Amino acid sequence: MPARASAVVLSFAMLGCGGSDGPTTPTNAASTATVRIVFMGSTTRRTDLPSSAAACVNGVGPTHTHPSWRSFAGIPLVAVPPNRYEITFTDAPVNTRLSFRVNDQNSCDENPTGAVTRNVFVNNIRLIQNATTPGNGDEPGFAFTVAPNGNISQ
Repeated sequence: MPARASAVVLSFAMLGCGGSDGPTTPTNAASTATVRIVFMGSTTRRTDLPSSAAACVNGVGPTHTHPSWRSFAGIPLVAVPPNRYEITFTDAPVNTRLSFRVNDQNSCDENPTGAVTRNVFVNNIRLIQNATTPGNGDEPGFAFTVAPNGNISQ
C-alpha cells in the first residue's frame, strides 16, 4: 500500500508541473503591451517666454501626459536632464487606436495650453501630431496603435 500511495502522490505532483503540455501563457499577455513615451524638450524652464504665457505656465505645472487608456488623467513625466522627459506604461491596450498629449510649460508660447506638437516618441518611433485630445477644449495630441510585441504604427 505505501508504494501505491507514493505513486499516486507522485502522479499528482507531476500534473502540477504542467506535464507534456508545456508552459502556459497568462491570459492577458496579448491584451496589453509596454509603451515608453519620450518627449525631447528642455527640463529647465525657458527664460524667454513672453509674459502673456504666464497663465499657461502656471496652469501646466510639471510636464505631464494625458493617455486615453487612463481616461486622460494627468500623469507627470520623469525628467531626464538636460533635454528629455519620459514615462513607461505597462498597460497600453494592444491593437486599439490610443491617443495622448504632452503638456509642457516651455510650449506655452506655441500653444495656449502648453500642448506639445513635436519631438514625441513612443517605443523609439517619432510620432506626428495627428489627434486631438480632451482638455481645455480640444488640444493637439498624438495617436498610435501598439502590437503585442511593442511595435508601433500611426
